[in-house]
Amino acid sequence: MKFIHVCTFLLFSVICFSQAKTTSIPVSSERELVEQHIRFLASDELRGRRVLSEGIEVAGQYIADYYSMNGIKPLGDGKTYFQNVPLKISQPAESGTLLVGKESFELGKNLVILTGKSTDLKQHPSIFAGHGWIDSTKNHDDYKNLDVRGKIVFVLPGTPESSSPMAVFEAMTSKRAWAAEKGAVALIELYRLNNFPFQFFMNYFNKEQISLSKEGNKNLDQMTYAWIKETDLENLNTMKGKPSFVSDLKHSGVVSTVSTCRNVVGLIQGTDPELSKEYILVTAHYDHVGVGEQGGAAFSEEDSIFNGARDNAIGVSALLSTAKLLAENPPKRSVIFAAVTAEEVGLLGSKYFADHTPVPIEQIIYNINTDGAGYNTTNAISVIGFGRTGVDDLLFKASKEKQLEIIPNPVPEQNLFDRSDNVSFAVKGIPAICISPGVTSFDAVLMKNYHQVSDEADTIDFDYVTKYCQIFAKSTQLIANWSQKPFWVTGDKYEDAGKKLYGLK
Repeated sequence: MKFIHVCTFLLFSVICFSQAKTTSIPVSSERELVEQHIRFLASDELRGRRVLSEGIEVAGQYIADYYSMNGIKPLGDGKTYFQNVPLKISQPAESGTLLVGKESFELGKNLVILTGKSTDLKQHPSIFAGHGWIDSTKNHDDYKNLDVRGKIVFVLPGTPESSSPMAVFEAMTSKRAWAAEKGAVALIELYRLNNFPFQFFMNYFNKEQISLSKEGNKNLDQMTYAWIKETDLENLNTMKGKPSFVSDLKHSGVVSTVSTCRNVVGLIQGTDPELSKEYILVTAHYDHVGVGEQGGAAFSEEDSIFNGARDNAIGVSALLSTAKLLAENPPKRSVIFAAVTAEEVGLLGSKYFADHTPVPIEQIIYNINTDGAGYNTTNAISVIGFGRTGVDDLLFKASKEKQLEIIPNPVPEQNLFDRSDNVSFAVKGIPAICISPGVTSFDAVLMKNYHQVSDEADTIDFDYVTKYCQIFAKSTQLIANWSQKPFWVTGDKYEDAGKKLYGLK
């Protein structure tokens, strides 16, 4: 870690010296800090800050060093700034085939293998288990009266209530766990998603997968979990209500290893004897998508680095601006700063933090997150979750100081609230919002740089972004000093979780 610390300092010095020679003098010291943060985090030297890369390690040390410079207390593991997040990295099977009745399936064509050890089963008993879904609140159990031990289990996608793409993806983890618990040797879901091409699904899952590493049922990773795209729907009818057999299931196995990435966590203690026992949680993810094929978009020999200036160096700069402001002006409530990792591979850093909070989770009364795809207006900021937690007047006050408007809940069809780290805390019941730069639509202006190699610091409007960071910091300060306690508005989808968390009726 000493080596990384020295590298961080030297790299920061080189970049700042280079920029001093090539850019105009910043108009203020605050603007200069914002620009330096973004230029450092989005520099080519950090190679797109891919999770588990050297670049993200340097970025994490940079954030920790900035915490330390501003007197922010460490709140990570072992009295450090770092909370270790264990990850499982799974490499896809190299070959696989399945023969059911007269229909054959082949990996890369109409078969996807998500998990499982190397398998070679012939004339193996199979069973149909509806959606493979269990819901105790509704007294629903597709495994009731079924013995699936040692068998290959076929199920319909999603849940009995929904087969939308979102419902299908959200159900996958639970369905796999239940099948493993019941002793199945394989779970095979039937791909029947409308308006979502199988090719997209296959391309996404037939590659390296990163997930949280958890202790649990050893059969979970050993069990084959696959998806098939049928052409002969009669196969399902032959399975219903009677014993059946799979002629052949063979694949080379998914190989998994465990590694560690890190959230960067610090604390400012509140000044009020009572309110200081409550915590405001400030979050921003500091990872991005990496280099070349890792980025999942077009690149060239001349530029293969997905720098991530907008996503999410701007957000990290806002978090660091907030840390500096509140370190100089400690608020009544305590404030936790968590630069979270592995957002781009499934919100993993924030999910881990939500399950392993360094203070009792019921004492965290609010989460203010910052993330974004960029901006297509410099006259406003976006608030995702506006109108849901009672803090709107405070946000208006903060934005008015910088003469910017608020765009409430932009592009609602994109379901942005549930796609960023704030949702990891909302599902626990913690009131949360996500503040982003100004977005009016997902138009060509926005998409030009979103997850593209062109998303570099030189394309940023630093005057606007400085205002954005100041508004985010001021909003946090106002909430941290507010005499009232934020909570979900009546009827919000996370209200019940909030009542359970805080023991409310």
